[in-house]
Amino acid sequence: MTKSIILKSNAEIEQIGLANQIVARTLSMLKSRIESGVSTWQLDLWAEDFCRESGAIPAFKGYRGFPGSLCVSLNEQVVHGIPSKKVILHEGDILSIDFGVKYEGFYGDSAITVPIGLLDSKISQLLKVTEESLYKGIAQAKIGNRIDDISTAVQNHVERHGFSVVRQFVGHGIGANLHEPPEIPNYHRKGPSSRILEGMVLAIEPMINIGTHEVKILKDGWTVITKDKKMSAHFEHTIAVTQDEPLVLSSRD
Repeated sequence: MTKSIILKSNAEIEQIGLANQIVARTLSMLKSRIESGVSTWQLDLWAEDFCRESGAIPAFKGYRGFPGSLCVSLNEQVVHGIPSKKVILHEGDILSIDFGVKYEGFYGDSAITVPIGLLDSKISQLLKVTEESLYKGIAQAKIGNRIDDISTAVQNHVERHGFSVVRQFVGHGIGANLHEPPEIPNYHRKGPSSRILEGMVLAIEPMINIGTHEVKILKDGWTVITKDKKMSAHFEHTIAVTQDEPLVLSSRD
């Protein structure tokens, strides 16, 4: 199962960590500037400028034809929302921001969902549970476990709180490529999954919905929304599997 998974040396993990810290700083900067009245296009400009000033290039821009540096997904949008001057943030919205960079040959990738103003309690809980589920998954990224242990930990936490896990999109390995094996579902799949080994670098990214897990892609060919148009949240970290605890390379602390 593991033959196509690329294990990373300590030196490579350090380089991937540098890329991820540029991502982390960019997301922190964006979070501090997000407010009602700002467009997703403006956020995209800020992100690209900050990234390039840090010596990196945006990983998503031009990737399979994607037009933006950020994936900005509003409310019922799950992932892959396109930045636009027409999309203005308002009180009560939630915005998922997924950002990646390439820095000195290696990739970083992380995502957060940010509230704009006050949210009702159910939506606040969605954000809290989604982020918690990410850390439940990360905790299982230990030598000797399997990828399915990550998946099952995420799913169990989410469903215990009455939310649903998107199945059509998954996490992934990352390193000198933006997407590498293994796939990391956020739900249990039948059959064997890859054993977790030291040197794996994984982008774990729960995408969690208030209503149905079913999604559809809009006519722009990118933007994914929930089928029932209910809210969705997305959190992601890039982590490295070490002899000790999983190392969160994209930590914003």
